[in-house]
Amino acid sequence: MSETLQTLVGRELGSEVPAPVKELAATLADPVRDAVILYYGSTLRSGDLSGILDFYRLTHRPHRRGIRGHIERWLWPEVSYHEAAVEGDTLRAKVATMPLATFRRAAEGRGLDTTIWARFVQPAQLAWSAGPEATTAAGQAVTEAVKTAARHAAALGPTAGGAGAFWTALFRRTYAAEFRVENGGRADQIAAAAEGRYAAILPLAWAEAGVRFSEADGVLAPVKTGLPRLSVRAALGKPLNLARLAKAAFTFEGAARYAAWKIERHTGIAIPLTPFRERHPILAAPGVFWRLRRAQAEARRGRLSRPYS
Repeated sequence: MSETLQTLVGRELGSEVPAPVKELAATLADPVRDAVILYYGSTLRSGDLSGILDFYRLTHRPHRRGIRGHIERWLWPEVSYHEAAVEGDTLRAKVATMPLATFRRAAEGRGLDTTIWARFVQPAQLAWSAGPEATTAAGQAVTEAVKTAARHAAALGPTAGGAGAFWTALFRRTYAAEFRVENGGRADQIAAAAEGRYAAILPLAWAEAGVRFSEADGVLAPVKTGLPRLSVRAALGKPLNLARLAKAAFTFEGAARYAAWKIERHTGIAIPLTPFRERHPILAAPGVFWRLRRAQAEARRGRLSRPYS
């Protein structure tokens, strides 16, 4: 274990970002307010940039002021949707915004939320940075996320087993603690997508997080005493996610455009984006739903009326 965990994380964050992703992040960044923009999620794993790109924008200070700023401190992050033409293609991004200091506290597991450390133990890249200090601070925070996740993996995993068994146990439990649209197999897919990476990172993270363990022929056996418990976090995960969804219903910037794109991508039915729908997505939702159902019914009738060949 000659390499430190932070060095490994730093190398991964600093790996080459696809040029279109880097360009999009640069257009989203505010050099005064923002510290870094991290790229993570399914499009990073697959390389398919036709989907939604996931960014975390970490700011130097809280994003909002007043009542909304107070809510942001408790029900982070702020979420927004963006579209931009990059190299002749339209890229779409969902951006979560929160202060870097809040991100660091969540990464360290200081709170009831699993969101940050469960996501950022997974691969991520630094898509934009305000400078070396911000890059270092983000690397330290992500390193803490890996350590926190590794401690929970030791607690949730088997008495002894391969690294993949511990990560799979972790992702299954943290996914179950949230409202997720993905099926239960997604947790297994995440662990299997980069087996070598997860196998390398687990003993390194345990050693630096103070988890005692033995290792022989690829079989890891952590000492289970003194490990964190997920029971309270798991119990509160869904209510916390529900509160965030309720908040997002009123604060999600670009929600109408995001919903229209998702509907067309999954159903093939285009929903025109009117000024009213853009400004009032919640009030417009019943009308959009009625239009969608009517279009689906017309499509079914059209298929049924076609003669058999």
